[in-house]
Amino acid sequence: MKNKDYQINITVDAPLQKVFESINDVEKWWTDDFKGKSRKLHDEFTVHFEGFHLSTQKLVEVIPNKKVVWLVTDSTLLFLKDQQEWNDTKISFELVSQNDKTKISFTHFGLTPEVECYKSCTKGWDYYIKGSLFKLLTEGKGTPGL
Repeated sequence: MKNKDYQINITVDAPLQKVFESINDVEKWWTDDFKGKSRKLHDEFTVHFEGFHLSTQKLVEVIPNKKVVWLVTDSTLLFLKDQQEWNDTKISFELVSQNDKTKISFTHFGLTPEVECYKSCTKGWDYYIKGSLFKLLTEGKGTPGL
């Protein structure tokens, strides 16, 4: 499958507004080494994972309770040959209400099987979306920065 952007879906027993707000609380599910803002259109934030990942994202699309898209404007992934591999990729969260639950469709546009980061980055996203974000929404506490 060429050029297949990484995509996963999860469904949580939580209302749209709570899910939307929780996604924007990046430090509660992705990493607590967070600087900046992640709430409104054009907000920018930087996340840091000591020794292997530093990236800056800009909110380029925000539709309350429906969709958030981040553009990666700068990245340093120390474990890759092309350490800026995430630059100009987009990270998208689309929300749909289904029978009192919320479906989250997560896509990292540009993270495809052809890029060096694909294997390790998809494992990371699986952990943070299916694990940490899911726990934040269902148990009230995520596991950021692990």
